[in-house]
Amino acid sequence: MAAPVSAPEFAALMAALGPFEARPRVAVAVSGGADSLALALLAADWARAAGGAAFGLTVDHGLRPEAAAEAEAVGRWLAARGIDHAALRWTGAKPATGLQAAARNARYALLGGWCRDNRVLHLLLAHHQDDQAETLLLRLGRGSGVDGLSAMAAVEETEWGRLLRPLLSQPQARLPATLVALGQPDWIDDPSNRDGTFARVRLRDLRTRLAGEGLTPARLAATAGRLGRARAALEQAVAAAAIQSITLHDAGYAVVDPSAFAALPEEIGLRLLARLLLAVGGGCYPPRLERLERLWAALASGPGAHTLAGCRLAPLPGGALLVCRETARTAPPLRLVPGKVAVWDGRFRLAVAAGAPPGLSVGALGGQGWRQVARFLRPRRPPQVPAAARASLPAISDDVGICLVPHLGYNRDAGVESRLAWIVPATANPLSVAGRCLVRGEGGIISRATHFG
Repeated sequence: MAAPVSAPEFAALMAALGPFEARPRVAVAVSGGADSLALALLAADWARAAGGAAFGLTVDHGLRPEAAAEAEAVGRWLAARGIDHAALRWTGAKPATGLQAAARNARYALLGGWCRDNRVLHLLLAHHQDDQAETLLLRLGRGSGVDGLSAMAAVEETEWGRLLRPLLSQPQARLPATLVALGQPDWIDDPSNRDGTFARVRLRDLRTRLAGEGLTPARLAATAGRLGRARAALEQAVAAAAIQSITLHDAGYAVVDPSAFAALPEEIGLRLLARLLLAVGGGCYPPRLERLERLWAALASGPGAHTLAGCRLAPLPGGALLVCRETARTAPPLRLVPGKVAVWDGRFRLAVAAGAPPGLSVGALGGQGWRQVARFLRPRRPPQVPAAARASLPAISDDVGICLVPHLGYNRDAGVESRLAWIVPATANPLSVAGRCLVRGEGGIISRATHFG
């Protein structure tokens, strides 16, 4: 039987993923399988030793009738060891196609939302060496480039905190052995892990044959790690390029220096262009490479207007390039609930004061909205938001009409602005992940910062 992961070993694995606050609070995604349950027990002991705490989170996707009972079982096992647990349920209609991808997105949204609401900066995931090897093989089959073949990163930044995978270097066989060593005899065996309709399950059989040719999980995972170093170097170059060529505004648009942009090596330029479109467009996935390459070539050929990934690119007076949201592609108006946080259009996070009256919503200002508020801005100099970007600005409305456009300084009456607690950019896709970090204060990590250096 494989050797269990010891407490000192796990402490070393976690130290490599720091920094952590003085009394770390971490969440662990726990399905109840051997891998995630072992991680939860190891993380709880590690956090307690540092004066902190670990929380177990189980997502019930509502796709199997036994899932609720399994979540309850996980809660009992963790409670017996003094570990707090929460079951998070994916409710609502499920898509007829792309169910696995939708379930994954819902899972991460639920886990990240819990961490944000509970001010937990670190979410631990139980991906291990065998998972890393399978991911590399899957992406080889899809023809992935450097980013895809670098597989899963040990540390992944999000807009609310960090995803941590401390077990990526560990063979899966060590995790059931760890549970036995910790006195946990029971765990859940997910039947989908034996379902040959899933590509990952079929790859496990192939991986066994490949191991005989020297392509062991350890070597495949090591290859992914080396490609990860290459990806990190590329991201550093993208971050440096962003500093030199792009100004990103809080109003949700960017201004690009075309000369600095055009001077970039094509690989860096394409990466930065993809991230720029994601940041401004609020999307989840970059555009297809062939479309990105066509846009890159069009930009290199000279000034002109273009659209891609929900963004509009247009020349500005003086030669700069504006990248803003396509107004027709913005999300529909979103009702705002007093005391709650909302994300609109994948670009802005808003909070309404708890004592505000109901009936507020946020939506795109639009051309008609701009004409409505512009006459009130003319007596004084309006904020310098480019004309092409104005219609996609977030506008707050009540039952009477538009009452607040923060980025234009429009406030219909003195009491309206106090209803909005704050509005900040909320893209999950910064110009470069190399620029996101945690900020340490006297008592440990106190906040997160996004920058380009």
